[in-house]
Amino acid sequence: MKNQYELTQQDYEELLKACRPTRVMSFDGVHNMFPSFQENANRAWQELGRKMGFQWDSVEPSCKGDRFFQAEPQEGKEGA
Repeated sequence: MKNQYELTQQDYEELLKACRPTRVMSFDGVHNMFPSFQENANRAWQELGRKMGFQWDSVEPSCKGDRFFQAEPQEGKEGA
């Protein structure tokens, strides 16, 4: 069962910043020198999950607005 969560304004702005497009450069034509925007976004959600007690890869949007989402709580944190 998923719980409802709300991001603080600061967390929301940091998440948006993490989702910005990134440079694409490679020394060998295969491996990027910089993380992709998807990697940055995933890292930001992982950090929020640790901070707020939810499973970062279970996040779904909420109809309440941009700063709200639903996610499964981390094990042992059902009351989050």
